[in-house]
Amino acid sequence: MVAHAEIRVVHLGGSKINFREPVITNDSRFLLCASGESVKVYSSSSEECVHDLQGHTDLVSGIVRNPSNHLQVYSCSADGTVRLWDFTDGILIKTFIIGYPIYSIYVSENHGGVVFVVVPMANDKSSELFQLVAVHLPLSGDQEVEARELSAVLCDVSPSGAASFGRKGEYIAAVKGLQLEVFFFKKQKSHRFFLKSGNKKGAKNAFTCVSCHPKEDCIATGHEDGKIRLWRNFNQKKEYTYSTLHWHHGAVNTLQFTPEGTNLLSGGIESVLVQWHYTQENQKDFLPRLGGAITHIAVSPDGSLFCTSHSDNKITIIQSCVKVSAIIQGLVKGEGVRTDLTIDPRSKALVLNGKPGHLQFYSLHRDKLLYNLDIVQQEYIHEEGLDQFEVVKAAFDTRGDWLATVEERTQKGSELEINLKLWAYDEQTQSFMLNTTVTAPHEDKITAMCFSPSPETTMLVTISFDGHFKAWLLADHSDTKEGASWSCDFVGGYHHLKPGCCCFSADGSLLAVGFQEVVTVWSPSWELLTTLSQPPGAIRDLCFGRLSCSKYLLGTSTKNQLCCWNLLTCSLEWSTPVDVSLLQADPLSENMVAFCSQSGCSDLFVFKPCEPRPLYSQKALCTGKVQRAVFAPRDQMLESCEEHAQWLNRSQLYFFTQHMDLMTFSTKTEEDRLLASSKRLMVDDSVAVTPFYLLLGKHRQQQEALTNPMAERIQLPQGSIAIKELLSTPAHVLPSASFLCSMFVRSLLISSSSASKEKEPVEEEMESEEEDSEGEAELRDARQDLGGSTAWGPGDELGAPALTKAQERELRRVKHFDHSWLSSILEC
Repeated sequence: MVAHAEIRVVHLGGSKINFREPVITNDSRFLLCASGESVKVYSSSSEECVHDLQGHTDLVSGIVRNPSNHLQVYSCSADGTVRLWDFTDGILIKTFIIGYPIYSIYVSENHGGVVFVVVPMANDKSSELFQLVAVHLPLSGDQEVEARELSAVLCDVSPSGAASFGRKGEYIAAVKGLQLEVFFFKKQKSHRFFLKSGNKKGAKNAFTCVSCHPKEDCIATGHEDGKIRLWRNFNQKKEYTYSTLHWHHGAVNTLQFTPEGTNLLSGGIESVLVQWHYTQENQKDFLPRLGGAITHIAVSPDGSLFCTSHSDNKITIIQSCVKVSAIIQGLVKGEGVRTDLTIDPRSKALVLNGKPGHLQFYSLHRDKLLYNLDIVQQEYIHEEGLDQFEVVKAAFDTRGDWLATVEERTQKGSELEINLKLWAYDEQTQSFMLNTTVTAPHEDKITAMCFSPSPETTMLVTISFDGHFKAWLLADHSDTKEGASWSCDFVGGYHHLKPGCCCFSADGSLLAVGFQEVVTVWSPSWELLTTLSQPPGAIRDLCFGRLSCSKYLLGTSTKNQLCCWNLLTCSLEWSTPVDVSLLQADPLSENMVAFCSQSGCSDLFVFKPCEPRPLYSQKALCTGKVQRAVFAPRDQMLESCEEHAQWLNRSQLYFFTQHMDLMTFSTKTEEDRLLASSKRLMVDDSVAVTPFYLLLGKHRQQQEALTNPMAERIQLPQGSIAIKELLSTPAHVLPSASFLCSMFVRSLLISSSSASKEKEPVEEEMESEEEDSEGEAELRDARQDLGGSTAWGPGDELGAPALTKAQERELRRVKHFDHSWLSSILEC
């Protein structure tokens, strides 16, 4: 089956916010950063995401302020477009189609209507040579404009953004390897300066970053050996000079001058922001212990706010290099995911190992870190080569009441240290509290563990390379004052083979354990029910079917085999030769996914164990092998009618690529729903969109409806629509006031015909009320004259049918008519 275009692979949640240098707005209220295929706008005071600027179809590779409008920014992407945004309202103003993948973007005040982008020298993403080109943005009223007028500025530049403008755009400097190149726009020529690869002292002179002084002819460059060079007199190719600053013991990752040029900021692996005084180079200030290594530094245009990006996917907002005012934390990925990807049943958050010794709980729907749970509970020492405890396994029970973690430490010349910890959820603190610690639960590494989904007992199974699997049971102390405790209930093995994987059935009635080339199936009473063998190759993954496919057990082997056994007949149902790197089951449906490796790429197959035909497949999903994936339940079920997209209706599939990018699948139905919801949600930009704000706003609407029940019945005039559009549209994109004046005044007026129509029903209603009172009095007098009983009705004795109120009202109206005209006719 061929992949359909309605399903796209996107960076949706947990993307890198430290990929490129962030941007601080002129008023320092907002901070913008690239995050996957979108641009996120954060409040610099509340840390909340105010807008998510979506429109790019590939990775966003750069953001810069628009020099001619302080309320707008440019963004570039590998999709070959440059987009102009109004970040205060979250509106896409214009899209410029370049036609080449873009990796960085720069602007200058002296070059109006021109942006400078880094593109490959060949129109191919696999190209290793890049060039800096000037793109002339055409003036057009269309929202999508082709910008094909490109002019080369520098050749062979770095794609990561190692370039900077000097003296408000008189020249631009770029570094790569051992070369510094400066291009002068007036002279239309460039000077190149080279450094030697090293010297006898072991220095590493390769350039890492560059920043130009905003007012003087000075270029600051960072190097791999931790040195900073200040270049001067570089307009003369042979008479240039430079001075050296040195504090960093590792590579200088980033440099940035303040707007007035009085200070130079630097950062590196030490996680210390260093502020060098430009006129007094020996004086410097420090802001230490900021977290991970500093990768980027940004400064607000007024110099009142700094921000640093860190290697642990974090942005720190700093007030004038004095104190940290806010921290925006993204998903921490580190060098690898060792704990697998799991979903917290309570918060529906993605749980995996984060900063050293911790588990991070990350909300995929809000794209925000909820909290970190300290597992190791020891101070982490940032020193290379030091062996420390690391979290390697984590698992939740079905209800989310218990969390099991495994931490281990390997030291040279000593035995492996392993701790199994069981954490109980505390309702008061809304977090997990340590309940039991088991030291050395196995004699070797724990390869896998899982909780039993059975509601009758709470049981954890761990397997290890020591040849055993153990069942840990929660003791019931409900009748005593003792707290909950765990103990080992059973130790099992099979012919001294090493187990590699384990899995419980959906109802917890069966446990499957893979011992190298043999699959063993156990009952809850720890009776070996059967063994299943397959072609040569160790079992890599085991997975039970769900719902109507619960009678099937699937397994993958190291010899490129995917097998499906029927547990009712204990026989092999089917098998196929495919190299499956990861097998995952959707807990809310019968669907299963298999990531297969082929020709250096990963392919995806979605299928049901009972059907040989795949529901969906996609070739070349990403480069490398997919090692981690998880199904996350949706907050709101999709209603996709297409057969190839129905497997995404209940759950959403997330996976990590080889380069630690968190990817997911997006359908056209989901994108349309998100677009509609973003249009409905119109809030004040000065207030952060927090859950408390939304809850308070809803509460106020309910209170207004209770205190003023007639408010919903009052219909505003049609002109209010024009007023609403006028007030909600940004002022800088509106026509002139003279053009809008007549339309605005007309919307406030009410036509005379409509006013007279509204007055007539009011007069008729008052007249009818008076007639009703007079008619009732006359009718009451007539009834008393006839029989003296007020209970007598019009048809009780005469047999005439009763009149309705409308007919009685019409009769009274006829009675009051002037019939003099009729008498004059009769006299004639």
